[in-house]
Amino acid sequence: MDFFQDVARLYMERGDWFLELTGAHIALSVTAVLLAGTIGLLLGIWISECPRAAGPVLTVANVCYTIPSISLLGMLIPLLGIGNPTAVVALTLYGLMPMVRNTYAGITGVSRDIISAAEAMGSTRFQIMCKIKLPLALGVIIAGVRNMVVMTISVAAIASFIGAGGLGVAIYRGITIYDATMTFSGSLLIALLALVSDMLLGFAEKKIRKGMHL
Repeated sequence: MDFFQDVARLYMERGDWFLELTGAHIALSVTAVLLAGTIGLLLGIWISECPRAAGPVLTVANVCYTIPSISLLGMLIPLLGIGNPTAVVALTLYGLMPMVRNTYAGITGVSRDIISAAEAMGSTRFQIMCKIKLPLALGVIIAGVRNMVVMTISVAAIASFIGAGGLGVAIYRGITIYDATMTFSGSLLIALLALVSDMLLGFAEKKIRKGMHL
């Protein structure tokens, strides 16, 4: 009980500092999510239309995802230096795999009979993609987005080890000075950010599905 009282006291005493770190963490995560989401969506659409490219693209995305985060950051430092830009690139690379995989799986999972019917009615490939494939694949794609967002918010904590901002700074400082209260306080805020983000995306998914009558 005393431990949680210490955590609450730390939040009150260092509220401005934690608020600043939270803002930096959100900015870092949102930037990476937007980049990974856009690139991953486009790549997923492309490989769904060009099956020959699916294997190589998915392999590269999987390799990036399996590299330990601290190792990936270390490999990028000689190329990009330290700070937020390197962290954004690393987080973007991590976020590509769930977006590419889920977009590809969702689009290729659309029934061929539906596509054939649309083609018979004279629909173009662009119309079929925008009006049939993407709407029907929406649930799978959003699942990838939710996975990517939660993962990005969590992994962003490691960015503090290369001089980037965010709540990882509190965790890193707590570790270096053997302060379990500070370490837990930073970890708790990251977990709350991930949970709230997932809940908001789930709510948005229900609204979108309702609006599209899916």
